[in-house]
Amino acid sequence: MLDAARAAHLRIATAESCTGGLVIGCLTEIAGSSAVVERGFVSYANEAKSAMLGVPPALIAAHGAVSEEVARAMAEGALGHAPADLAVSVTGIAGPGGATPTKPVGLVHFAVARRGLPTRHERRVFAGDRTAIRAAAVDCALDLLLAAAR
Repeated sequence: MLDAARAAHLRIATAESCTGGLVIGCLTEIAGSSAVVERGFVSYANEAKSAMLGVPPALIAAHGAVSEEVARAMAEGALGHAPADLAVSVTGIAGPGGATPTKPVGLVHFAVARRGLPTRHERRVFAGDRTAIRAAAVDCALDLLLAAAR
């Protein structure tokens, strides 16, 4: 993933909620990542999504923090608040609590924003416990970044 971003001269930012910084942690675990990794935003609380990424509180109130709309706003906000070219966002319900009838444990919304291109969204429902859901979300976020960097 980092090689693809480096080859494309892209700087990366992350905007994470349910993964709590695991995506940026995986990226920065690799030596030389500073050539492409700009920063990571961990915006676990709704207030942090608004303060750090500019997600309108009304958007969160209307759609919930775990939604396509908020995932898109998080990724676009990361680009707006960082000198980056590519951003991924992750917001979901890792469990074991927090589920609703329409938003089950394991539901995760992702968005990838790249300057000059439309923001992409992906919705997934992962199975397993909290650890498994978060690990699957990290893998998906990294895959989305790789695809967007190419």
